[in-house]
Amino acid sequence: MDEIFTRDELAEKLDISKRILAEWEKEELVKHSGISDDGTELYFLYQLERCRHLKKLHDVGYGIEAIKKIIKKVGLPKLPVDSERYGLNVTFLTVGQLAENVKVSPRTIKHWEEMGIIEPEMRSEGGYRLYAPNYIFICNLIKDLQLFGYSLEEIKRVADKFKVFLGLNQNLESRPFEEAEEQLEDLLSAVDGLFAKMELFKEGITRWEDILRKKRKEIVALKQRNSKRAAGSKGKTP
Repeated sequence: MDEIFTRDELAEKLDISKRILAEWEKEELVKHSGISDDGTELYFLYQLERCRHLKKLHDVGYGIEAIKKIIKKVGLPKLPVDSERYGLNVTFLTVGQLAENVKVSPRTIKHWEEMGIIEPEMRSEGGYRLYAPNYIFICNLIKDLQLFGYSLEEIKRVADKFKVFLGLNQNLESRPFEEAEEQLEDLLSAVDGLFAKMELFKEGITRWEDILRKKRKEIVALKQRNSKRAAGSKGKTP
């Protein structure tokens, strides 16, 4: 799991004052990467690496304007982390944003996390969490499986399979051929198993639709009989 940092945590990691960090932000030498549900600015790991390079320039005596000129002329060293993956064009979700997208409460998201069904992409030392966008799909899957009567333990096994698929789909080359092939075969078996269960559910739904239609007609007929009985009672004189 990758780290994220609040402004205070970032300043502590860099051993600089929050005033200096605020100046860098004001001059757009560094930008926060997202905002938590309570309004706290959050920074990705590549921002920490960027700030470390800025600090080196600051420590040897360069002022803000001089640093800006250096960056404009020669740039900063290539970052050792995947900054494109966590760039500003990637939208990660807070607990509240994920809950809103899936139409559940934040407490439900936290409960699924406690059960190990989902896990944040990034976490700060202070407990802030960010989720990748594909967790919208996984959380909707969890909701659907709960409707089908799956236990949370069963849902975790299914969700784990889909997380493997999402990882392979995002970067197939990250796994050796044999490992990827084994995982893909396992995923196919899992999907076939879900198809089989879905067929059983469809049969059950069709059966219950027929039963409920018949029972509804019987209930309406009973209601009509009851209404007639009430009308008959009113027509009688003591």
